[in-house]
Amino acid sequence: MTTTVSLAREAHRRIIGMILEGALKPGDALQEAPLGEALGISRTPVREAIKRIESEGLAASQGRFTRVRRLGAAEIEEIFFLRLELEPACARAAAAAPPPGLAEAEARIRALMRNGPDAEPDDVQWDIDSALHESIAVAAGNRSAADVIAGLHRRTCIFDHTQVPDRFLKGCEEHLEILEAIRLGNGEAAETAMRRHLTRARDAILARLHHFQNQTQVQP
Repeated sequence: MTTTVSLAREAHRRIIGMILEGALKPGDALQEAPLGEALGISRTPVREAIKRIESEGLAASQGRFTRVRRLGAAEIEEIFFLRLELEPACARAAAAAPPPGLAEAEARIRALMRNGPDAEPDDVQWDIDSALHESIAVAAGNRSAADVIAGLHRRTCIFDHTQVPDRFLKGCEEHLEILEAIRLGNGEAAETAMRRHLTRARDAILARLHHFQNQTQVQP
């Protein structure tokens, strides 16, 4: 991994923290030079981090500036409403014809659990998570659903183990449960496991947002 990529990931993690904690508020401009100075990171990695944050929906271009936008509980509810409509059905359909690669996916998750989230760059965990959810939708035979799911998944990718640490091991265990049900061809169990996983992920994110909101309100 190059130094620039590593620094961009560090800048991304720290800027996301500033947004969620209220140090950067909705409407604030994300400017490379001031942020780079505050973080002690050069402008190029900060620029890459800002682009990534915009792609994730926590910022939007307005005129000459990229400004912070709030990701609220209502938006999270909307995202998971759609995911809960699509993904359990995809898991059931995938179990009817279990796709190749299940053993490899399980091995990656077990290695992640064994080594811990800090053994790899932050986005490795999210890449594994994203690939699993997309592959299940593809295995269900619905490319359009897979594309929608990938887009919805990307809009909550800031909530990785650095922001919701209690979900790391639990999420891995739930993924293994989903994969096992699909491998055994048990559609009902796969659907139930996926619904339970998404519901718990949603609730954890909403609790984290509520925590940040309360922190922001008590600040002078």
